[in-house]
Amino acid sequence: MKKAFSPAWKASSQPRKQRKYAHNAPLHIKQKMLHAHLSPELRKKYAKRNVQLRKGDKVKIMRGKFKGKEAAVDRIILARGKVYIVGMEYYKKEGSKVPVAFNASNLMITSLDLKDNKRKQKLTGEKSRPAVGAAKETKDEKKK
Repeated sequence: MKKAFSPAWKASSQPRKQRKYAHNAPLHIKQKMLHAHLSPELRKKYAKRNVQLRKGDKVKIMRGKFKGKEAAVDRIILARGKVYIVGMEYYKKEGSKVPVAFNASNLMITSLDLKDNKRKQKLTGEKSRPAVGAAKETKDEKKK
């Protein structure tokens, strides 16, 4: 495998090559790696298994020290592939707080932030349609 990122590279059973692919990937591909499973209710509702994480989504932590806790996504760092969650932090001996970085694979989305219409349409599978009763303009009407 070459040193630089190659979109033509298909797969390998060697973990080091998989890690190298993920590490060297450009941001638009790393963004696709930040998907998390949907809860069973959301899975039935949207007929999807996983969805890309966004700030504001509520997630349940499935692995690690904070397992079972639910909170909203605070921020996402694409370059590192890490997700930070509100209120999930370690306390250092000196008393300061350090936010904990999670992998998207260890989270389950329990509630989606649907403020963005484009995301809502993508989830429901609806196409953007003109409003009911909106008349189409003909070429002759545009010229006048």
